[in-house]
Amino acid sequence: MVGIVSCGAYLPRLRLDRMQILAATGWFAPATMAVAQGERSVCNKDEDALTMAVEASRDCLGGIDRKCVDALYLASTTVPYADRQNAGIAATALNLRDDIVAADFGGSLKAGTTAMVAAFEALAGGGRKRILVTASDKRETKGAYFYEMWFGDGAASFLLGSDDVIAEFNGSYSVSHDFADHYRGSMHKYDYMWEERWVRDEGYSKIIPEAVGGLLKKTGVSMADVRWLVFPCFFKAEHAAIARKLGAAPDKVLDNMHEVCGETGAAHALVMLAHAIEQSEPGDRIVVASFGQGSDAMLFTVTENVKKAARGRCVRGSLEDREQILNYEKYCKFRGIIDFEMGIRAESGGRTAMTALWRKRHMILGLVGSKCLSCGTPQWPKPDICVNPACRVHKKFEDYPFAERRGTVVTWTADMLAVSWEPPVLYGIVQFDGGGRMLIEFTDCSQDDVKVGMPVRLVFRQKYHDKDRAGYQGYFWKAKPAGKA
Repeated sequence: MVGIVSCGAYLPRLRLDRMQILAATGWFAPATMAVAQGERSVCNKDEDALTMAVEASRDCLGGIDRKCVDALYLASTTVPYADRQNAGIAATALNLRDDIVAADFGGSLKAGTTAMVAAFEALAGGGRKRILVTASDKRETKGAYFYEMWFGDGAASFLLGSDDVIAEFNGSYSVSHDFADHYRGSMHKYDYMWEERWVRDEGYSKIIPEAVGGLLKKTGVSMADVRWLVFPCFFKAEHAAIARKLGAAPDKVLDNMHEVCGETGAAHALVMLAHAIEQSEPGDRIVVASFGQGSDAMLFTVTENVKKAARGRCVRGSLEDREQILNYEKYCKFRGIIDFEMGIRAESGGRTAMTALWRKRHMILGLVGSKCLSCGTPQWPKPDICVNPACRVHKKFEDYPFAERRGTVVTWTADMLAVSWEPPVLYGIVQFDGGGRMLIEFTDCSQDDVKVGMPVRLVFRQKYHDKDRAGYQGYFWKAKPAGKA
């Protein structure tokens, strides 16, 4: 039996009420009122598709030995690098083994499900035992646009294997069509969208039923046997109409999540699948289908293991942990829609030395420090001499990962002079549970949130962007209040 061993998800905690968009832009685009219900998820200033993929994967792998992962497939249409393996960066941040297969999937909004189908085929071949599949997207739009309302940011991650599965994989059916409802050239920031009626009437309403119908015929399962029908579609009326066409009663159809986060691109079918699993009981059958130049449809049966599976934050936890963005202008700055003067201090910066990054990749991306073999004192970065004054042993250390360890704020400061899109910059000393201290930047919090003694956890985030050198994006770890999941 192969299937899903564990699942996780990540939706950024920032939310933008769509009525704020309408209030700011409705004078220009009043028709967007039609889709201005609820709120959409928004990446913080230091988040992107890669950081969300890492966070969803950490949620998925909670309590699981990461040495068991044989491959990492990362699916996205908005990864930061066109020619540098994004899956390789994620694998290093997750401290996975070096002898794994890492691969990027992209080029279509169905890339997430395509990566999952490919992973199941690899498992069936016997060459790999456990494969981590993660999908993530942070899609950009111009302001005052329907798609600014429809889109949301998010990621989902699944560990696939043959042991202790919580949802058995029963088969898949795929169709591929060069149906161009939108596209984005390789050097362009924004998608070019065709008319909405086109994607609604010729895309969603025909391609998804084709894939789901083919899956049900192939597996011999009827819609009456299915508990959850899961598929993305911007249009709520058409979403319901497609379900009726497939013979699914309204209570079988998982909501498209427009009001709570928006559509998360290549991740959305898998975000919805994770949401369906966390609501399922043993024996429930789930049909999930994607959309994007075709469709991949898959059938799963939830097993008894779902009752005892470790529960991370997943979709429910992400939806519960939210903070409202107070103004549309901040959102526009975070997305690069408007440009503020950053001052002369923003002009400083240096080229990243690829040689140093390679030598210290586990220390920087994986936050791996060391633990003294003599006295047990942990420390980051790795020292040559133990920092314990009562020990001071020389070069007798073992690797010690810090990323999953909680800590406590010892001291902190708010820096109004440092360059920031959201001043002041907050940073301070964190004492980790079990030992070790680090000077680290804080994120996902305000100056009023930070207190000495506050518990924190670490998150993988953007550190800087070198736009003058081919758009190099640097990553590191930051601390956020531990109460903010």
